[in-house]
Amino acid sequence: MLQNNNTHQKKQEEAARRANEDDVVYHQWATFRVNKELFGIDVMQVKEVLRFVDITPVPGADYSVLGIINVRGNVVTVIDTRRLFNLPDSTLDDNTRIIIVELNDKEVIGLVVDSVDEVINLPANRVDRAPNLSGDESTRRFVQGVCYHNNILIILLDLTKMLLSITPTTESEHMF
Repeated sequence: MLQNNNTHQKKQEEAARRANEDDVVYHQWATFRVNKELFGIDVMQVKEVLRFVDITPVPGADYSVLGIINVRGNVVTVIDTRRLFNLPDSTLDDNTRIIIVELNDKEVIGLVVDSVDEVINLPANRVDRAPNLSGDESTRRFVQGVCYHNNILIILLDLTKMLLSITPTTESEHMF
């Protein structure tokens, strides 16, 4: 009878553990590296990943805007994440990629990154608020949170805030 109680208790504990796991919300993040740091963006905003191609400069553009590229007939603004994060420039290599992301239903942007890593599932309850260590307010406001995955720190970015900081809306866009 003692054995039956132990078996019954183990089954109840297992059922409770599974129920708790079912309550956990997971988010998928596309991860990439810039300056040897691992960053993540919401995978639902990623349209595709391209090898680095020649970029046409745009005179008078923001410092972090490298220029534009043509992706299947669509003009895409390309942003240098190193410049956006106030990091030193780096030599382009075979791992350099342009991540094409959707900012909103109308705008597509390219992000130049050192390399693309993988898509990972992270439980929302394991994401911590970003610490206020950086004195650079412009970069800190992009950080949605941080999380450890396989003992590696991942900085999770709020892509919308990040891109809106260099593509501000005009007053006429607010009117409609």
